[in-house]
Amino acid sequence: MADQFALASPPFDSVSSVRFSPSNPDHLLVSSWDTSLRFYDVAANEQKSKFDHRAAVLACCFSDTTHAYSGGLDTSVREFDLQTDKVNHLGQHADAISAMTYARDYNTLITGSWDRTVRFWDPRASNSQQASHPQPERVYYMDVVNHILVVAMASRKYHIYDIRKMDEPAQIRESSLKFMTRALACMPDGQGYATASVEGRIAVEYFDPSPQAQEKKYAFKCHRQIIDDVDHVWPVNALAFHPVYNTFASGGSDGTVSIWDHKSKKRLRQYPKYNAPIPSIAFNCDGSKLAVGVSYTWEDGEEGAKTAERPAVYIKTVGDEAKPKGWTGS
Repeated sequence: MADQFALASPPFDSVSSVRFSPSNPDHLLVSSWDTSLRFYDVAANEQKSKFDHRAAVLACCFSDTTHAYSGGLDTSVREFDLQTDKVNHLGQHADAISAMTYARDYNTLITGSWDRTVRFWDPRASNSQQASHPQPERVYYMDVVNHILVVAMASRKYHIYDIRKMDEPAQIRESSLKFMTRALACMPDGQGYATASVEGRIAVEYFDPSPQAQEKKYAFKCHRQIIDDVDHVWPVNALAFHPVYNTFASGGSDGTVSIWDHKSKKRLRQYPKYNAPIPSIAFNCDGSKLAVGVSYTWEDGEEGAKTAERPAVYIKTVGDEAKPKGWTGS
């Protein structure tokens, strides 16, 4: 397909996360179960650096154009200077680091772990860890928009925080979906967030607790297929909002990526199927590209691993298919 290409030198094992730079549309981080964090220039289709860890890397993010962060099964929070390839150990969780995000307005790195804490870090301070906030369950996913932090946990729990006062959650919610949370993404317009589950469903939620706002929330089935009269259901592993249009993409273990307009409750596009599950997706800062991680996600256990394709990361050119109908540029 002319509108996409595969990155040269992808990871050797499953992709855990793909993340674009907040301001350079061509800079991409890819973390992997092969214990590496890789930094790519997608315009040149070139791997610029590779950072090795002691165990699988589950989460990564940028703070600015030249600094990246990673965390995973070795429990260490690392900072990378992408210009000098220098590595800085900021500190440690007591268990695997499953999620990280960067609150740009507050120059704060936020990490979440299976040790049931959310921790705040200031990479410039001599003692980087600024705070540790206990959670009722293992942290699976986090995302931040403006001053709102959403924490998705085991047992389908959600905490919504104002990051300016973390002593208690602003809201405590239970997932609208009956099955385990597999993905979370906040809307760029700050109105709410989308979540997805292992049982082929996506829920669209709003922060405003008023009954009028809560009436707008809804959930829908997706990443399903009827084969020989049997309904096959796949996990939805990844969600990403378009930074300009506020529409969102979903990626599933069925190997498909779809674009959704949650305002009109319609699917705008389903891209041609990939040859393996989609564990992670990300739009770049101007919304012109979508990174798609494609790799085995262990639904078929050890058996499936024997025949799994080599992992790949595709860079897709995004056109008008991500635009809501009647888009006027507001």
